[in-house]
Amino acid sequence: MTIADLCLLAAVILTIVSIMPAKLDGAREYDNGNPRDPRFYTPGLRARSQGAHLNGYEAFPFFAAAVILAEMRSAPQGTVNALAVAFVVARIVYVLLYLTDRPTLRSVVWSVAFLCNLAIFFLPVFTGR
Repeated sequence: MTIADLCLLAAVILTIVSIMPAKLDGAREYDNGNPRDPRFYTPGLRARSQGAHLNGYEAFPFFAAAVILAEMRSAPQGTVNALAVAFVVARIVYVLLYLTDRPTLRSVVWSVAFLCNLAIFFLPVFTGR
């Protein structure tokens, strides 16, 4: 198992954990029988937490595909690993910026994570594999 493979797991865990602030903020109001009730995710921390959570689900498929394709095409593993770690670190920062309501900086960090994904995806082309 490679570091990039472990980053896939980290990205999934980050996506799941990013909804926790909303649930902790409204612990008394949260209804586990109706976990997607839009009334629970009111503006503020809960809405931002849900936004970060949903964005994680949006970002993950491309990240997973990029890592898997790069590894299948024998791209340099050290580079794939480094880019995957950079993606996960950027996503952690992204979630923190989302939760703390820093939209402009959050968008910059989102772009960094997306560029890491593109680099992983096209790495086999750049390295002739």
